[in-house]
Amino acid sequence: MALEKQITQDKIEVVGRFKSVQVRTKTAVLEDGVELSATFSRHVVHPGDDLTSETSEVQAICAAVHSAEVLAAYQAHIASNSGASD
Repeated sequence: MALEKQITQDKIEVVGRFKSVQVRTKTAVLEDGVELSATFSRHVVHPGDDLTSETSEVQAICAAVHSAEVLAAYQAHIASNSGASD
């Protein structure tokens, strides 16, 4: 009986006006190659975020969709809403 923990980014999506990149990470426990359980977590990468801890695949997607125009529009949106309360 061999238990194995397998971590994969099983879904990467580009969403919204500012091309935010959503990354879903799956953590699975396998016994002899058969999945016993799995959990999921998500995080979002916004234009201008630090990409050093992201995988090369996520970095490549961000480089493709986070153009200078998208970054400028996102920064303007953040600046215009910085004084707003929820």
